[in-house]
Amino acid sequence: MSRAAAEAVRLHLEGLAEAAAAAAAAAVASEAAAYAGRAAATLEAGGRLLFCGNGGSAATAEHVATEYVVRLRRSRAALPATALTAGSAQLTAAANDLGFERAFVRILEAAGRRGDLLVLHSTSGESPNLLAAARAARDRGIGTVALLGARGGRLAPLVDLAIRVPADEPQRVQELHLAIEHAVVGLVEERFAAVEEDR
Repeated sequence: MSRAAAEAVRLHLEGLAEAAAAAAAAAVASEAAAYAGRAAATLEAGGRLLFCGNGGSAATAEHVATEYVVRLRRSRAALPATALTAGSAQLTAAANDLGFERAFVRILEAAGRRGDLLVLHSTSGESPNLLAAARAARDRGIGTVALLGARGGRLAPLVDLAIRVPADEPQRVQELHLAIEHAVVGLVEERFAAVEEDR
């Protein structure tokens, strides 16, 4: 590749490093720790972790749910987690028959129950299907966490815990969201692995 291409990659990585440093200096670390505590408490009480998002955030939702089911770093029992985006047939049928705004709501009606935790990923906080899912979760006694961009959008006041990263560019927001999720999964995994080792 050309020197210009290498420079473009370097600038992207430096931008990510700067954004991550800004997030670390903000309230994000303590909010993420609170999210990890909620996730662990949900699982310890027999609940499940549910994830959703659109586009790149849907990919993050599936990525993170997989790490709970399989593992991140530690060997331990599988943890119950699912992405509402994972069943393409269900998602597209719900969108086709009920409208895209209600697609996650319909799947949540089937998959979610009181005591679960729904984690919503959004760069804008304005997606109608995520707003509808947050309201449906509240009505069903399902806890909610949202990972958002700096502005938060209309989704922020609808959830129990809103984590806003100090970035607005969608790709940068998504990169920070995944980093936060990896930290949270690591904390939860350590907690469950330690319990298993004590038995």
